[in-house]
Amino acid sequence: MRAAAVEPLADEHVRFGRDIPAAVNVLLQQAAANTDNFTVSEHALLQARALAPEQLEVFIALYKLYFYRGFNGKAEKVVIEALHSAASSGGFDPDWRQLEAGSTDWQACAGPPRVYLYSLKALCFIRLRQNDSHGASELLTTLRRLDPDDQVGASVLRDLAGALEDDGS
Repeated sequence: MRAAAVEPLADEHVRFGRDIPAAVNVLLQQAAANTDNFTVSEHALLQARALAPEQLEVFIALYKLYFYRGFNGKAEKVVIEALHSAASSGGFDPDWRQLEAGSTDWQACAGPPRVYLYSLKALCFIRLRQNDSHGASELLTTLRRLDPDDQVGASVLRDLAGALEDDGS
C-alpha cells in the first residue's frame, strides 16, 4: 500500500504584517524558518534591517530573537530602537515618561502605536529578567496609563512582577 502525500492545510509562511517589501518579507520568512539556527536567523534579520531600516516588523523579530536566546542587552538595544522608530513613524514622543492617553490613538489595532505598546511590554519583560523591578514598575505604570483596557496584555507582566516580588526574587 502506497502512502498518500501529505499536503499542508495552510500556507506555512508567517504573516508579519502588511505593506512589507517583498525582499524584506523573504528575509523575515527565512529567519522564522531557521529559529533553531541563531546565526542564520540573525543574519537574515540583519539583512532585512539593512534593506528596510525603519520596518517595524523587523525590529520586533530581531528583539524577540535576541530575547528568546537570552541576549538581554542586544534585545534591549533593539527594543529602544523600535520605540524610537515607532514614535517617529507615529508622530509622538519616544519617551514613554512623557506620553499620555491622548498622545496618539493607542487603541489602534495595528501600526506604530501598537508596535510601541508591544515594545514597551517587551522592555518591561527585559527589565524583569534583569531584576530591575523599579524599571519594570515604571513601564507597567506607563502601559496602564496608555492602554487601560490592557489590549497588549501587560497585566500578565504585572502578575509576574507581583509574583517575583512576593517570592523575594
